[in-house]
Amino acid sequence: MNVAALLQQAKAAGVMIATAESCTGGMVAAALTDIAGSSAVVDRGFVTYSNAAKQDMLGVRITTLDAVGAVSEQVAQEMADGALARAGVHLAVSVTGIAGPGGSEHKPEGRVCFGLAATGQPTITETVEFGAIGRSNVRVAARDHALALLERGISYFD
Repeated sequence: MNVAALLQQAKAAGVMIATAESCTGGMVAAALTDIAGSSAVVDRGFVTYSNAAKQDMLGVRITTLDAVGAVSEQVAQEMADGALARAGVHLAVSVTGIAGPGGSEHKPEGRVCFGLAATGQPTITETVEFGAIGRSNVRVAARDHALALLERGISYFD
């Protein structure tokens, strides 16, 4: 993933970006802001590790969390939608998952759910099963997948 190219594409398209992260703990925002000049397209990053933070900062509904849990496409969608609305940007990506160690039969280690919200577009969600590849590797893989989603989202504005 060429993050500098992603930022250039966003700048050329006039797209402002926000991130909403749980299991990556700000790694997506950090990858974006590691590049000089990123402030032209990166507005903010929400690190919402706890359920309370997801509710307070992004407006994730407690009923959703109670019904399906934090590691779900529904919560990923509410996170992305909340970031888009609260930051007032054009594009927002969300990440919520189980980096490990641990997990359960129903929500195994390495399961990560993503959301991509863009102005004027329906929010898309997806789940990727990275597997039990270790906490650091899951987090890096999730970061890279979120960056690829942002690149996809920028194409909506080209």
